Amino acid sequence: MLKRRQFVTISAVIFFACQAQAENGALPFPMTPPPIDAASWVLMDATTGQILTEGNADQRRNPASLTKLMTGYVVDRAIDQHRISRDDVVTVGKDAWAAGNPVFKGSSLMFLKPGDKLTVRDLSRGVIIDSGNDACVALADYIAGGQEPFVKLMNDYVTKLGLSNTHFETVHGLDAPGQYTTARDLATLSRAIINGEPDFYQMYSEKSLSWNGITQQNRNGLLWDKNLHVDGLKTGHTETAGFNLIASSLEGRHRLIAVIMGGKSAKGREDQARKLLIWGNSNFDTVQLFHAGKKIGSETVWYGNPHQVDVGAAQDFYLSLPRSEINNIKAKYVIDSQELEAPLKANEQVGTIQVMDKDKSLATWPLITLGKVEQGGLVTRIKDYIKLKL
Repeated sequence: MLKRRQFVTISAVIFFACQAQAENGALPFPMTPPPIDAASWVLMDATTGQILTEGNADQRRNPASLTKLMTGYVVDRAIDQHRISRDDVVTVGKDAWAAGNPVFKGSSLMFLKPGDKLTVRDLSRGVIIDSGNDACVALADYIAGGQEPFVKLMNDYVTKLGLSNTHFETVHGLDAPGQYTTARDLATLSRAIINGEPDFYQMYSEKSLSWNGITQQNRNGLLWDKNLHVDGLKTGHTETAGFNLIASSLEGRHRLIAVIMGGKSAKGREDQARKLLIWGNSNFDTVQLFHAGKKIGSETVWYGNPHQVDVGAAQDFYLSLPRSEINNIKAKYVIDSQELEAPLKANEQVGTIQVMDKDKSLATWPLITLGKVEQGGLVTRIKDYIKLKL
């Protein structure tokens, strides 16, 4: 039998103040998103992973140069694992030379030459800013010994990140049979990149890069939009893919990720991503509902010393909520058993925290004890036994 439900208003929850692993489905709110002219799209709250709106989010499509997001992610993980460092000097091989590789003809390049020596960081900037296919090959050779083993690393991370509709065949994203991804998977990958090393993600906001006397501009035109606060991520285009774009904006603590796949033009993909970001920033807030280790209630513990234990959340919890609904949100917790009995360990789950919008459940998280309760002495246990029986 469940114990009584304790209610807390949303204002009190915020005052007491992990990412809320809310379902990646439609929000239970009657919100009308803008019409989007693209084959598929997603708008995600980066803090919570919630999908605020989507269209054909799981349709498998050609990623084009959005593939380089995973290339960059593999590089970032190799740095994070101390297998390489940003300052390692890489010598460019012939297979990364565009003049000797007809596959690269007419594609995006950093314009590397065999024998060039440059750091992992500069090669990574060439991947991110210039969308350099040659820089991708140079990094793949250095980190994995070749493109094929590097692609295996890419697909290993596909599995680890739970990207159920993604598979890579190349390190750069040029058309290849069997290579595909979705708007939802790319939003999830982008979120992982944003939550990675901050100085690595900073590269996605750089507007230009000069190498070998050639200066190229970042193709993400939204970086120049002063009203959106966009600081990443990437564009992509091939004839079969159409025009792709992933843009992330940060306003205060509210970060959004917009994915456009199969746009009609370079300007069109920017216009559609802009519409999503403006709509998301105008209508939603990311709200921290609970702080890790902060008390949200106290419960009696029978046969214990002490007789009470504070309860709360094990980690920080957030939800992305429509501003029009925030005042309707309430939280409650439910104790799993009719009565709590000692002994209890610290951080022991004793119930669940539920967040409700009127009669709709938005999210559920574990309720834990914030301290331990030892078993009381013999006299205490006898008294409590009598009280319970009476």
